[in-house]
Amino acid sequence: MNHLNQPYPILEFDPAPEAIIEPSRIIKPIDAPEHCVICFFREVTERLVADGQARVIAIERSEMGEHPLYELTVADRRLAFFHPGVGAPLAAALLEEVIARGCRKFIACGGAGVLNREIAVGHVVVPSSAVRDEGTSYHYLPPSREVTATPQAVAAIERALQTHHVPYVVGKTWTTDAFFRETPAKVAARKAEGCLTVEMEAAAFFAVAQFRGILFGQILYGGDDVSGAVWDDRGWTKRQTVREKLFWLAAEACLSL
Repeated sequence: MNHLNQPYPILEFDPAPEAIIEPSRIIKPIDAPEHCVICFFREVTERLVADGQARVIAIERSEMGEHPLYELTVADRRLAFFHPGVGAPLAAALLEEVIARGCRKFIACGGAGVLNREIAVGHVVVPSSAVRDEGTSYHYLPPSREVTATPQAVAAIERALQTHHVPYVVGKTWTTDAFFRETPAKVAARKAEGCLTVEMEAAAFFAVAQFRGILFGQILYGGDDVSGAVWDDRGWTKRQTVREKLFWLAAEACLSL
């Protein structure tokens, strides 16, 4: 069967190893750290820069503007970090560009909606797999319902959390492109198949990682609640202490890889 002649375009996965716009051909590698944290918390990255702890080592550009790649030193070790934007397509593209720069081991830290209100705001969730309800991952891996994080990276995250006595749960996340279409029926269905959280990037991150042969894990914290009849913001973006702590936990886990 022709894999490019499927009923729906999203199922037409092409396993060709190179594309027309191949990152390694258009992006110059630099002396980038092997280890990299992907941080969704803008205020944390801006504070590191403002405090003089970080320096820019590369800048990727898009119609949105500049996307800096930073470096800082943690316990005499080099660590890169960057903000991936929001949504699977942009996040995956920036990950591709940073891989082309030379980074190989990644831990992302971010927040997620919860499908169970018993997951408190700030409680740590480590996704072991993601339901692929977005589009980006289907261009990196054959169609499947789920994609997994790198087991080695998940184990590194668990070690860091256990070392610092941080309560956490490991489980499945639901990655979707359309947060305004998280309907009650879909939430119920995803919860029934074991999803703890919902976010917009994990499945794409995990797929890119498998395709490129790099290590990738992610730490999330419980944010807004989408499990009820009415959305509950729960003030999740204001949890500054949790967000900064997650960055340093991600850094520790990443550097242990």
